[in-house]
Amino acid sequence: MEIKAEKVIPYADSRQAKAEQVEEMFDNIAHSYDLLNRAMTLGIDRSWRRKVVAQVAECSPARILDVATGTGDLAIQLARAIPGAEITGVDLSEGMLDVGRKKVEDAGLAARITLEKADCLSLPFPDNNFDAITVAFGVRNFEHLEQGYAEMARVLRPGGRLVVLELSVPPSPVVRPFYNIYTRAVIPLMGRIVSADNSAYTYLPRSIAAMPQGDAMLRLMENASLSAPRLHRLTLGVATIYTAEKR
Repeated sequence: MEIKAEKVIPYADSRQAKAEQVEEMFDNIAHSYDLLNRAMTLGIDRSWRRKVVAQVAECSPARILDVATGTGDLAIQLARAIPGAEITGVDLSEGMLDVGRKKVEDAGLAARITLEKADCLSLPFPDNNFDAITVAFGVRNFEHLEQGYAEMARVLRPGGRLVVLELSVPPSPVVRPFYNIYTRAVIPLMGRIVSADNSAYTYLPRSIAAMPQGDAMLRLMENASLSAPRLHRLTLGVATIYTAEKR
């Protein structure tokens, strides 16, 4: 299956692989990421994460893996909502993880949240290790999406749940023109004003547009031996939650 998002890279003139470019990009924007994330979603991303947490909490998991954890927002929300859970967050970017570790320490959750650098295509964990896996705004950055899903399925225990939150293109022809203006003009402008990396927030709308969405994303989950995949669109379709269980 050809996946256009794998070809979308942050730096067109770079000879680095996508994963290396993504790592560099997030290292560059780590200290402005949270501010820009709140601003460009108008703060709605917090409510989206709460819905992810609710999906995970239904399973009463003891061990959770948060892939592409970034600055640890979702890991912290999971720890607060599921008091008995142990959370491991992994990310390519040491810069993002440094910000996340300070947030975890400030939240008093260092005993239950571990953040470490790791590649989602080669997770350093044994098979069937986690009760639940989450990814928030991360799968579009995978260099090989099918391989990423296969790795997450490998470390998820049978009966465990995968919950993916990703930005998406609204299906409504009424909403889409306004969305296009916002993502192609407003968000890159905000990025140029606040971030040190001008490419990061032009990469964002391109990577969203190129991602498999809706049924195409569900098929990727099925191909990774994940069962009962389903989706729930959020906020007029500008974000989507995808869930599935391991057979």
